[in-house]
Amino acid sequence: MSATWFEAVAIDAFPEEGKLATKLGEWNVLIVREDGAFTAFNDCCTHQASALSTGRVRRGTIMCPLHGARFDARTGKCIGAYPALRMFETRESEGMLEVAVPDQPPAIGERPKLG
Repeated sequence: MSATWFEAVAIDAFPEEGKLATKLGEWNVLIVREDGAFTAFNDCCTHQASALSTGRVRRGTIMCPLHGARFDARTGKCIGAYPALRMFETRESEGMLEVAVPDQPPAIGERPKLG
């Protein structure tokens, strides 16, 4: 599957520990920074498609605001029974964090329910 790299955020502007939600191409992306490392995921809980960016990131986990599902912030693996999050490749280039998202649009179940 082909993917396109997008500039997501200036690394200097990103808090040392935190999260950022952004739209890259047709994908809603959640970027997390834990222990200085960046990871990027589809911003959609695999349980009931809630936007994970409206939840919390604590102690290395991404917590879904809807039912409390927890995902490892380094791997996207669910700490429980739900499927893992779709993870996107990241890289740093000239002070910017870049994220590669698929050229194919997200399937219905990969789009977060907003509101």
